[in-house]
Amino acid sequence: MMSRRTLILMVKVPAAGRVKTRLARGIGIGPATGFYRHAIATLMARLDIPRRWTLVLAVAPDAARRTAALPGPVRARVPQGRGDLGQRMQHVIDHAPTGPVIVIGSDVPGISERDIATAFHRLAGHEAVIGPSPDGGYWLIGFSRRPRRLGPFRNVRWSSDSAFSGTLRNLDGSRVALIGQKADIDDVGDWASAGPSRSRRIIAPATHK
Repeated sequence: MMSRRTLILMVKVPAAGRVKTRLARGIGIGPATGFYRHAIATLMARLDIPRRWTLVLAVAPDAARRTAALPGPVRARVPQGRGDLGQRMQHVIDHAPTGPVIVIGSDVPGISERDIATAFHRLAGHEAVIGPSPDGGYWLIGFSRRPRRLGPFRNVRWSSDSAFSGTLRNLDGSRVALIGQKADIDDVGDWASAGPSRSRRIIAPATHK
């Protein structure tokens, strides 16, 4: 019998001035907040596929877990917990149901069902899977959690060009698979590089339902 798969989407409540602040400095608070809000909604619509995996929103701040500002049922939300990004990812991974788990961010609206399926497939023969980003970070990380649980986030410098390499160092000695590179949209340079495709990705309808 196939073990349960969990896909965790890390999100912040899309409040103006609290999300995508670097992007907002280039395009304005309203457009940046709107981009983030629609990116969350699009990813949820595209990736909520119960027959393939369970989608869970990991919400920050914790107290806003039940807010109406986020799409989807409250029962599918968990708090991120405290600490830096690595501590929060470790928290939601440790509290996920038994089975393989994948964590993605909410600022890469082009993530597809096929991307997630590929990542879970790689976990069948590896302990970890990572999807790198061109800025030195990564847009996806996942773990089979067998035969052991790993600690990949120790002393990683987040929001730096060494986040990916630092995580790989922590996984030295583990079987790690890499999947295709994707860029997140953090600032106006990323926004310009994405071009018209950023809008098409956001409004693209889900095709699996």
